[in-house]
Amino acid sequence: MGPTLDVVNLTARQQAALIQNREISCVELLEAHLSIIDQVNPILNAIVTQVPEMARATASELDRRLAADENPGPLTGLPIAHKDLAATKGIRTTFSSRLHSDNIPDKNALFIDRLQAAGAVTIGKTNAPEFGAGSQTFNEVFGATCNPYAHDRTCGGSSGGAATALAARMIPIADGGDFGGSLRNPAAFCNVVGFRPSIGRVPQEDSQGFFPMRVLGPMARTVDDTALLLSAMAGPHVRDVQSLPEDGLMFDQPLDLATCGLKIGFTSDFGGQAAVDADVQQVIDGNRRVLTDLGCNVETFHPDFSGADEVFQTLRAWNFAGVFSQGIEKHPDMYKDTIIWNTQQGQHLTGVDIHDTEVLRTQVVRRFRAYFESYDFLVMPVTQVPPFDITTDWVKEINGVTQNTYLDWMRSCYWISVTGLPAISVPGGFTPEGLPIGLQIVGAPQRDLSVLKMAHAFEQATRHYRIRPQILADILSP
Repeated sequence: MGPTLDVVNLTARQQAALIQNREISCVELLEAHLSIIDQVNPILNAIVTQVPEMARATASELDRRLAADENPGPLTGLPIAHKDLAATKGIRTTFSSRLHSDNIPDKNALFIDRLQAAGAVTIGKTNAPEFGAGSQTFNEVFGATCNPYAHDRTCGGSSGGAATALAARMIPIADGGDFGGSLRNPAAFCNVVGFRPSIGRVPQEDSQGFFPMRVLGPMARTVDDTALLLSAMAGPHVRDVQSLPEDGLMFDQPLDLATCGLKIGFTSDFGGQAAVDADVQQVIDGNRRVLTDLGCNVETFHPDFSGADEVFQTLRAWNFAGVFSQGIEKHPDMYKDTIIWNTQQGQHLTGVDIHDTEVLRTQVVRRFRAYFESYDFLVMPVTQVPPFDITTDWVKEINGVTQNTYLDWMRSCYWISVTGLPAISVPGGFTPEGLPIGLQIVGAPQRDLSVLKMAHAFEQATRHYRIRPQILADILSP
């Protein structure tokens, strides 16, 4: 349909450059994305609340500032939709729950203030599971979000709407959160990039400021775009009690990396510690050659994840009991079964249980830190299964192995959450059915930039991100 609409297929960096060079206006870039949204969002259901007039007003103001030779910021003119779990001033924020279906916050989350100050144009909110619980994006407020590569499959979660919107070119950048894999899982299922940064890298004003596993982070179609977005999200803030001191600008740099000689510990099946679907193993194993061709020394290595299950399950239940107990007591019919179950698990915990879990978590974290005395990176699957049927709430069985809870099938992600290490999901290829699979790269403590650089090197060698969903075939040029 012409170059104006095809601009949505460019990377965020390329779109930003067009704006800075005055080759396209912020309003024109916005309208191109709104046109794509009009055509594909009714099918995919990724952006569940839209504010086009608010976005047009923002884009017009940015164009005025650019005309006055101002520089509004590194994200100037880039459309973005925020995950519906993050508060947005004046924009409906439901937390994907009927309890909050009419909620309109009077202020933004900290990171959204930062993104808007950097010139991003907010166009709406992306879909998520109820309260972000579970790696399958559906809820009773907006329904389910489809996988853009196979509409009968899930997009993952909890940042599922964000991942689908990115893959379908509705937006060039997106934000999300990651507790047990909520940035990495949907990125893997939708052939985009999701980066779980170190704790404290992106500030958040959480009432439970020392909770050890929940982080905020960026998503995009390329690693470079992910780093650009992180540069605006990251950096210290006085209201985040775990905030890291480095300025976010450290991520706005070339991601070139000398990969020759890097030592990588590689596993496609976790050495039997978790069941992994055969198609996933095949795709991950195929990438071993890619890493070798980059000059890396790749060794088969199965990290010892013992204790990580107990730590994650216990601390998640403890967190859910604190967050949801009162609400469930007042409105038991307004919460899905998995949230009620997880909350009840936490209500039975004792102080001794939490103490013992923290001792165990310390052991897991120390063990994984020691691995980086021998390896530069650990590489493994993001998910244990390919995208599954959209009508299935959660995976009950993998390779004949029963998954007992709605969490078990995502061990490959939540084990890494326990370690506190930075980890990224980068497009790793496709199954014979054409379903996306993500490669997970894990780095040393607080070596977020190194993880981005390694992922960028892999991405440039494979270029899987260029493979677009079929839904765009009749809309964009080849």
